[in-house]
Amino acid sequence: MSAVPAEPVLEALGDPVRRLLVRLAAAGEQPAGALVEGVQRVQTISQPSVSQHLRVLRDAGLLTVRAEGTRRLYALDPDAVDAARAWLTALVDPLAPLANPLDALETELARGRRERRAAEPPAASA
Repeated sequence: MSAVPAEPVLEALGDPVRRLLVRLAAAGEQPAGALVEGVQRVQTISQPSVSQHLRVLRDAGLLTVRAEGTRRLYALDPDAVDAARAWLTALVDPLAPLANPLDALETELARGRRERRAAEPPAASA
């Protein structure tokens, strides 16, 4: 999994046309022409404007593009979705990053207690 930073992904999603393009690409790999037509069905926008939005999404890491002859095929990059999901999850559970270190600390404390008990002389029975 490549490391896609969440900030550019979230910034790119700030525009409704780009959100629509991402939804269209989420359905599977799409040629640029199909993405343009999909957006133009919803709102009046020129092909060059859609191309500009596609470039922003590519630069942010949300879409990948591959050439097939003269066509450009766009697809949603799952790593970018994971980056956005992780950022949003951190908002919901801000202490989640501390969970593992705290678990490790608890394990070390328990180990120390066991070692101290094992080192203590046995109590004399009366």
